[in-house]
Amino acid sequence: MQRTVGARLSFTTAARTKLAMAIAVARNPGYDSLDEDLVVTSGGQRLAPRELLDGHGGRFHVLELEEPAEVEVEYRAVVAGSGEPEPADEIELIRYVRPSRYAESDRLLPTSYAQFGSLGGAELVQAVREWVHGQLAYVSGSSRGTDGAVETLLHRRGVCRDFAHLAVALLRAKDVPARIAAVYAPGLKPMDFHAVAEAYVDGAWHVIDPTGLAPRGSMLRITAGRDSSDTAFLSTVGGRLTLKRLTVTAEADDLPAEDPHRLLRLA
Repeated sequence: MQRTVGARLSFTTAARTKLAMAIAVARNPGYDSLDEDLVVTSGGQRLAPRELLDGHGGRFHVLELEEPAEVEVEYRAVVAGSGEPEPADEIELIRYVRPSRYAESDRLLPTSYAQFGSLGGAELVQAVREWVHGQLAYVSGSSRGTDGAVETLLHRRGVCRDFAHLAVALLRAKDVPARIAAVYAPGLKPMDFHAVAEAYVDGAWHVIDPTGLAPRGSMLRITAGRDSSDTAFLSTVGGRLTLKRLTVTAEADDLPAEDPHRLLRLA
């Protein structure tokens, strides 16, 4: 399968702003080919962001701007084949059962046990996906960036990050390691960066998408982490910025059929 993905960003920054972008396809081994281009300009001049390696094959592209600036970013990648996620280590499996800022598994522990009883492993993962899908309504713009899994459950609506946070929290509450992954998702409507959950069962990470808005088989990993605080596509590390425009594209030459009941690894 060949996938063509990209993102265009436009933003303004204040003086002395340091920012990090997570928009590039993860550098996991196994792809037949991965051709990409990242162009960052300001005032007609090309800028050279530094690349920093993150976990799970993710990459940050970092800019440090001393003067206020208007910045344009264009990223494009053509990817053939499927990548191989890095194997999990023991520290990782401990980290991803702990509660985090947006996946408050400690507060949802009674809910998870009451709803899912003695279920475990792949059966639990599928039950959580189906329950979250059935309990929440996908409503664009319905949640705040500060909402976590508890708030999402109370309001019974949200966007992809909210669905994923709730699934992750419910799985962690039952001691299943779970994390958030940011992906490009061919077939997604409305098109945007997409957030899904990954659960560690049967010795591997498997992806679940409680929104059901795109086929998992064509998704491409950008990065992964405890929750969306680790996977934001654009963030400041000093200074401030204002996002003016964001356009995301993701296409596949052969969009696969989706079977939500099948365990599937994220490419």
